[in-house]
Amino acid sequence: MSDYIMEVKDLKTHFHTKKGIVKAVDGVSFKVKKGEILAIVGESGCGKSVTSQSIMRLVGDKKSEEVTGEVLYHGEDLMKKSRLDMQKVRGKDLSMIFQDPMTSLNPAYTVGTQIAEMPMIHEKKGKKSAWNRAVEMLTKVGIPSPAKRAEQYPHQFSGGMRQRGVIAMSLACDPDLIIADEPTTALDVTIQAQVLDIIRDLRDETGTAIIMVTHDLGVVAELCDRVAVMYAGKIVEQGTIEDIFDRPKHPYTQGLLNSVPRPGSRERLKPIEGQPPNLHDLPNGCRFAERCPFVMDQCIEKEPDLLEAESKGHTVACWLEEEGNNDGDRGNTEGRGTEKVF
Repeated sequence: MSDYIMEVKDLKTHFHTKKGIVKAVDGVSFKVKKGEILAIVGESGCGKSVTSQSIMRLVGDKKSEEVTGEVLYHGEDLMKKSRLDMQKVRGKDLSMIFQDPMTSLNPAYTVGTQIAEMPMIHEKKGKKSAWNRAVEMLTKVGIPSPAKRAEQYPHQFSGGMRQRGVIAMSLACDPDLIIADEPTTALDVTIQAQVLDIIRDLRDETGTAIIMVTHDLGVVAELCDRVAVMYAGKIVEQGTIEDIFDRPKHPYTQGLLNSVPRPGSRERLKPIEGQPPNLHDLPNGCRFAERCPFVMDQCIEKEPDLLEAESKGHTVACWLEEEGNNDGDRGNTEGRGTEKVF
């Protein structure tokens, strides 16, 4: 038996448009262990959310959508399941926390009714038992007066409470894996911290694995165990928190870290110059080459493979790493641990 709850292998999600084929996800592979929190980070438009939606089979049914690869859940390929079989998996074994809680909740039904629907469908519980589970889940995520709040509608909840309600819904059937797609983006800083505490406690208490999709490196440093850095539909670097924050190898990862403001620092931020490539007109070589300060001839000509760096499990797709050239200015972010960066 594998140690991993989920193994994603060569996942590709392409959209056929009038302008051409948009390669939103183009050969993504990663693994998630029980009780592990994996962060998928990168700029907006790099393919993070499409990756999570592809895993859940929320894209791929339309003629214009093409999804290939393997998504092995306890060794069983979700890509080979029928739509009906996948509906049995979603919500029960795999759950998702969406970015905007207001659009995730139906305004016509009470929050308690929507949470209770999950155990009624997947566990065949009666209405009373399912309602009690809904109140229990609202209690677990820190909603005050949960029995009363369960009878209220989403518009009667604040933004933070709506997000907690969505988290409660994702927990209703004790899933093995939760995908959290930017769960704190629409929340203020105080509520963000509370939601992150809920997610951390959830992992510690139940051993649930979590895939955290985010562009907030502060959230990653605070919460996650491993990080996969995406750029233009591909993973360009992957490793532990220490690997990515203390020993970043890819120039894009270093650029992300250099663009983060640091408390007490008066240094000007160093943004990554240029713009990401169009996903329907990708270059032949490295997709970061046009923005990379260390670009070489082979970067333009051929795309680098994702290879292991110095430590086990730390992989990077960069010709500089393959050439063994990781000295000088390229290492200007090394040694900056998470406690120094944030």
